[in-house]
Amino acid sequence: MYTELALHIGGNWLDGGGRKGEDVINPATEKPLARLPHASTGDLDQALDAARKGFEVWRATSAYDRAKVLRKAANHVRERAENIARIMTQEQGKVLAEARAEVLVTADIIEWFAEEGRRAYGRLVPGRAKGTRQIVVQEPVGVVAAFTPWNFPTLTPARKIGASLAAGCAIIIKASEETPGACVELVRCFVDAGAPAGVVNLVFGVPAEISEHLIASDTVRKISFTGSVPVGKHLAGLAAKGMKRATMELGGHSPVVVFGDADPEKTADTIAAFKYRNAGQVCISPTRFYVQEPVYNRFLKRFTEFADAIKLGDGLETGVTMGPLANARRLDAMEAIVQDSKSRGGKIVTGGKRRGNQGYFFEPTVVTDIPDDSKLMREEPFGPIAPIVSFKSFDEVVARANSLKFGLAAYAFTASAQTATAIGDALESGMVGVNSVAISTPETPFGGVKDSGYGHEGGIEGLEVYMVRKFISQA
Repeated sequence: MYTELALHIGGNWLDGGGRKGEDVINPATEKPLARLPHASTGDLDQALDAARKGFEVWRATSAYDRAKVLRKAANHVRERAENIARIMTQEQGKVLAEARAEVLVTADIIEWFAEEGRRAYGRLVPGRAKGTRQIVVQEPVGVVAAFTPWNFPTLTPARKIGASLAAGCAIIIKASEETPGACVELVRCFVDAGAPAGVVNLVFGVPAEISEHLIASDTVRKISFTGSVPVGKHLAGLAAKGMKRATMELGGHSPVVVFGDADPEKTADTIAAFKYRNAGQVCISPTRFYVQEPVYNRFLKRFTEFADAIKLGDGLETGVTMGPLANARRLDAMEAIVQDSKSRGGKIVTGGKRRGNQGYFFEPTVVTDIPDDSKLMREEPFGPIAPIVSFKSFDEVVARANSLKFGLAAYAFTASAQTATAIGDALESGMVGVNSVAISTPETPFGGVKDSGYGHEGGIEGLEVYMVRKFISQA
């Protein structure tokens, strides 16, 4: 049911072959699925050389022909969706329905960039002297080194691969060693669609060793990273030494503001489902719940009922609505958060502990009566723990919501058009959902402010970051 793991360099699939490696673990069973080979230094140098050669071929390919390859890759993803989804559930833990949805959105992302790459227009600027033409053209930035996390094994790589190829770049992608299988299958879709050798390269290994080796190379002209704030800052520093362009999609700690005029039950149903998606292991997951006093008790009651109704188990099993955490580290982190919350006077309304003695299962958890300076309210939980606190006034909740260094996503619910406009303007965040959680689509920009990073993925902005502008003055 799983897949054969390998590196992909210069058009060739490279298996173990005496390379170092590691086991990929099923988080629902804690049993190994397969052995993942690590790229050696020689492999990385080979990937850099292959990407350099692939870039020269790909940049000379017309946007029209590049789009045909991307569309074909998107079609392969859709045709193979069930197989890729099952691989993803085994290695990452999310329930099969969520895995299927991710794979289908992955195909949509690739298809979006296939079309948008044909519209990377330049412009003609009127000259000051007769006979002078002033032309602005867009060109691919060059070879890209991209680094993706374990929580969305195909969606996040697709954003980087799709945009890179649509712009005319070649890419070396280092996907997560904990969830490699789905990305292997994604890359296989591009290869089978006719991407020339060297245009898409896939490597695995010790993250710090790979990132430092690739970013230091003169071949790489741009990096794209999705992951934690500390690692993102480190990689941004490495990129700055070589004056390399960078896109940083880092962590968040998304506030949810529920005003007293919102329907508390309807809002709770909407936002609780979004909270416990992928066991809360989502960078835009709602993670700090501020509910105005008049509707606080009703919201809390309905939210808790939703959490209690979640069926925890192996994501491949019928009827399961939340799978395990992705690794043992997340279990430890959840237990530390619960301990700190209790020590700060927090009340565990439901959940709060590990479930069973096999697999990385942690109960959907609701915490109340917790101060704003507690660990849970200051640090991104990245798990199925929801702190729910009350507030009195608009100005108060804005100050509390904006008090952290994060600014990736934020949500608000209100029946007032005036309040909706005001809160949308007031929240310091790269993305804001007002009466909606639909803040991430292929055609819209995805990115944060403050410590949550810079640059965008998705939308026209997601293509532009892989291109450079050249001004040509012709007399």
